[in-house]
Amino acid sequence: MTTAGKAPGQAQANLIAIGKDWAYDFLLFTHRNPKPCPVLDVLDAGETVSALKPDADVRTHAPRYRIWEHGELVAEPENATEFWRGDLVTFLIGCSFTFETALESAGVPLRHVDQGKNVSMFVTDIQCRPAGRLHGPMVVSMRWIPESLVDIAHKVTALMPSVHGAPVGAGDPRMLGIEDVHRPDFGDAVEPEPGDVPVFWACGVTPQAVLMKSRPPFAITHAPGQMFVTDMPDFAYRVG
Repeated sequence: MTTAGKAPGQAQANLIAIGKDWAYDFLLFTHRNPKPCPVLDVLDAGETVSALKPDADVRTHAPRYRIWEHGELVAEPENATEFWRGDLVTFLIGCSFTFETALESAGVPLRHVDQGKNVSMFVTDIQCRPAGRLHGPMVVSMRWIPESLVDIAHKVTALMPSVHGAPVGAGDPRMLGIEDVHRPDFGDAVEPEPGDVPVFWACGVTPQAVLMKSRPPFAITHAPGQMFVTDMPDFAYRVG
């Protein structure tokens, strides 16, 4: 179940929990790649409650999780408690679902929400800046936007850098190494309306692509599009 459009006005977050011995590498990775990995909160090793949602457990609050071993996806449970380890450091990373209420308020339609789908996500050929043992490509989310509203979408999202900010591209998907916008790597294929163009934002699923390339021994993430919904209002991440 995607959380797109399910919590209007509330900030949503990507989640990754990784062993303490890899946590510094990941923190450095987020610092070097703030566009796809803007950090909203970091929990102490073994901690399971974030200040962003004090009444929720990070092991159970997202609709679905992914369990990774040596870069391989081994399970997709709805509850990650049985997989939890005391050495895991949890990172909550900004999610573009957070700026969707602002887009709608500016008159920008959300085709995936209208169609009851998850947003489309693609692995690009843009390599993130490596950090320690971590390396891999940037993932982007794509939304079909009427061409006349692309500038508005850019301006609205640029004011929210903590949830990925302005797009990284619009128009020709080949500039990002994407061959077919109707065959996403994550999420759902979304149908455009006449006059729409594809617009791409850096995406917090990037850490999952990095896990697949870097192959740490163990990690837990949310399932793409099935986010950790926080108590923070979306406007809290707006600047200016």
